Amino acid sequence: MKTSRVAAIATGLIAGACWALEPASAAEISDGVVKIGVLTDMSGPYSAIAGAASKTAAEMAIKDYGEKVKNAPIELVVADHQNKPDVGSAIARRWIENEKVDIIVDLVNSAVGLAVIQVAKQHDKATLLSGTLSGRAVNEECAATTVQGTSDTYALSKGMASALMKEGKKRWFFITVDNAFGRSLEQDAGDTVKALGGQVLGSVKHPLDTVDFSSFLLSAQSSGADVIALANAGDNTVAAVKQAAEYRITPKQTLAALDAFITDTHAIGLDIAKGLYISQGWYWDYDDRTRDWSKRFYALHHGMPTVQNAAIYSMITNALKAVDATGSDSGAAIVGYMKTHDISDFYARHAKLRENGSLVHDMFLFQVRKLSAK
Repeated sequence: MKTSRVAAIATGLIAGACWALEPASAAEISDGVVKIGVLTDMSGPYSAIAGAASKTAAEMAIKDYGEKVKNAPIELVVADHQNKPDVGSAIARRWIENEKVDIIVDLVNSAVGLAVIQVAKQHDKATLLSGTLSGRAVNEECAATTVQGTSDTYALSKGMASALMKEGKKRWFFITVDNAFGRSLEQDAGDTVKALGGQVLGSVKHPLDTVDFSSFLLSAQSSGADVIALANAGDNTVAAVKQAAEYRITPKQTLAALDAFITDTHAIGLDIAKGLYISQGWYWDYDDRTRDWSKRFYALHHGMPTVQNAAIYSMITNALKAVDATGSDSGAAIVGYMKTHDISDFYARHAKLRENGSLVHDMFLFQVRKLSAK
């Protein structure tokens, strides 16, 4: 699947300061092992975005690093949080207290991620977020042990809204998943639309396990909005776009997926997804460096990586560099080192972590090509 780059938007994530930062622990690897936990959605609506692909990306990062850091072996554990904050926080607590996990990555589903951040903070363990996109993670819930390694909802929505508003698409309607991620995405996009002189005509909320979007799409269609914005992800986005085609919503109304992935366009099919606008911070076919890494990933996973998979590899690699440099697996030590050193690799070029743990990098607006496009 090919997409064409419509615009590159240099946008930082929400600024903010972390208060009451914990001091780093003494320089040491606590139990002679650096253990990394991938806490993800293995079977639910976000499993195609993350899930087994997140595990593959983590395995690649560990193997490429040499499977040791400071002569300590690097180990990997994986668990399914089932998109339930209580399940995710319980797994994180067990990992940290009983299984000596030092770094937790992925955390697709913002509600789960926000719960786990607090557990990790209490125990000085690093959380490298690739799937927790709510701005709360680096603002209200800011911790010295947290990195938000992909875009947050502000970055995803601002670029999309700004670009479409410039095309005269000023009336918006939102179809939003009713969780922390969806509400944050709608709020940030709606604020941008209104700040630029547009209107939010309405919104509807749907549960995470929704499969029938007919009533939501009919409400959006009857609103007369120029843009129907999907403030959801994964299986929700796939179902909504497929069903929008049945109601012939496009091209009369523009369909904008505020957080969609290559896995989604494959699941939808190019004949239906054509023309869909997508906001993201990375794409596998961007240049030689992204293609080289992605081809190695494909050989293992038999599918091209999402931005979250690439971010997991990059964040783990940079965290291991921090352990190497500091001699410590303390979360505050790892994240503190990462904040003072530029992140420059196939995933993020000359990127930098702000004091609140958010990664500043370029954002892109893509549009899915029509089948006839060359």
